[in-house]
Amino acid sequence: MKYRSIGADPNSRREVSVLALGAMLFGSVTDEKTSFAVLDRYAEAGGNFVDTSDNYAFWTDGGQGGQSEELLGRWRRSRGVGDEIVFATKLGARPLAPGTGYTDNPEGLSARTIREASERSRERLGLDRIDLLYAHIEDRTVDIRETVEGFGALVAEGAVGLLGASNHAVWRVERARAVAAAAGLPGYEVLQYQHSLLRPRTDIPDELFRDGGLGGATGELLNYLRAEPALTLVAYSPLLRGAYGRADKPLPADYDHPGTPPRLAALRAVARETGASPNQVVLAWQFGADFPVIPLVGMSSVAQLEENLAAVDLELTPEQRERLDRAH
Repeated sequence: MKYRSIGADPNSRREVSVLALGAMLFGSVTDEKTSFAVLDRYAEAGGNFVDTSDNYAFWTDGGQGGQSEELLGRWRRSRGVGDEIVFATKLGARPLAPGTGYTDNPEGLSARTIREASERSRERLGLDRIDLLYAHIEDRTVDIRETVEGFGALVAEGAVGLLGASNHAVWRVERARAVAAAAGLPGYEVLQYQHSLLRPRTDIPDELFRDGGLGGATGELLNYLRAEPALTLVAYSPLLRGAYGRADKPLPADYDHPGTPPRLAALRAVARETGASPNQVVLAWQFGADFPVIPLVGMSSVAQLEENLAAVDLELTPEQRERLDRAH
């Protein structure tokens, strides 16, 4: 396994594996036996960066989530896992009542919610301290200062290590970081967005930031990351839920545009040259990006995990990377 640092403060900085394990469906769609087997093999291979959320997976049973955190807590206790594994979780998008969702009835990012939701997450995970806590989605009903102060208080108390934001408009991330810096409080250091080799369409009005939906890493965000090297991007759904390698997994509709076929052709050519799978090439492309990227991959079998682990040692040549970058 290979590792990279997240966080600038020596007191909270962590060394995490370059491949993060997404636990979104653990304890719900992925049964406990399989989930434990994947977690065991990931840890055995040196993986130490596990990602979840307090709302995973509310949509599977019409509930409010918590299944993933609860399963991870059971795995921790059964295996005697300590602080060698870095756990990241999120709050803000948990439905307030069964049968509702994060777009119409989210818990939000008030100071009270941040405190109460984080306490529930720590209890489910069995942790005294959450290594990395994200604001999962925006909450424009709450002043940014209140959110920043709410997260900052948890860090000051030792209940949280690092802070992150997911699915926020770039200007909102920057504003929150500026408010935190001006107040002498910790700010967001890890950003989590959907990011992959293929690029979604950009000519469709994006209602993401008004309606609270989920979205991808825009060119604006990627340029922001290049300008702020202390930040790290955790890239979720880098493999587009299997669409690169499985005929039964079509690409999402927003990837249906003239730029997709040439990038797929370049990907397949590099895969043939390296003897790797398209999935492995995509992950290797992210590992070697010109800004810090940690791909976050959800896996429902040990076989999928083994394929992804093999990508850690795949080295692309500068010429191969240039072809992948320039294809459009």
